[in-house]
Amino acid sequence: MALTNSAIRSALDQLGIQTGDTVMVHSSLRAIGPITGGAEILIRALLEAIGPAGTLAAYVDFEPFYEDDDPEIPVFDKHTASAARDHGVLHELIRTWPGSLRSDHPGAGVSAIGAQAKWITSEHPFHYGYGPGTPFAKLLELNAKILMLGAPLDTITMLHYAEHVAKIPDKNVVRYRHLMPTADGPQWLDFEEFDTSDPVHPSLPINVFEQIAEAFLASGQGHQAPLGNATATRLDSQSLIPFAITWLEKFVLTFPASNKPAKFSA
Repeated sequence: MALTNSAIRSALDQLGIQTGDTVMVHSSLRAIGPITGGAEILIRALLEAIGPAGTLAAYVDFEPFYEDDDPEIPVFDKHTASAARDHGVLHELIRTWPGSLRSDHPGAGVSAIGAQAKWITSEHPFHYGYGPGTPFAKLLELNAKILMLGAPLDTITMLHYAEHVAKIPDKNVVRYRHLMPTADGPQWLDFEEFDTSDPVHPSLPINVFEQIAEAFLASGQGHQAPLGNATATRLDSQSLIPFAITWLEKFVLTFPASNKPAKFSA
């Protein structure tokens, strides 16, 4: 049976999504199953639940182009560049929703709709785009509710902020370039980040985000409810991020890279 607007609203109520909330959503429509009216109904239900005082945000990234010797590489345009396809349909719909705003960073980009959208997406630093001063720090300041709608727990983007601020030595750093618009025309600009494609430290397990989220839920924090064929999970950022920082720091202190366990409980 296809999921309806009223069924989605019921699940959001069970998860404690309320008027005025700031919500960062990750979704897998394939996991959820059919929705009467399509993916747009899911966004409408979310916007109805948080109301005009609330804000809906999503990580969008984009299809990257790093080969700076290719003359066909397009200039990044935050107004037209599609969200990364592996993030799913919902993220692209949020990016293109009427009134949606997008931050300037091509790889760490966030799109948002609602009362705090302009503030969240403004002045996104190009270097270390998941740390202080970024949309992720602002979402944390607002105690954004992280909503995983059938999405795997290893895709919680806010945990990159925890990786950034955790006191861990020898973090993996990546450097790359993007062709960006500037006042003087398109230019190749340098970017530097802690690595987000792999765990930020070689001692960490490949499924580190999943382990953190599972440990957080096992501690009695977070909320879950059925949603179609999937499970929806709510994690409050101001509880999750300190938990994650402690988990990361303890893991790296406890296990050298050559002796990391498959599973860890902080």
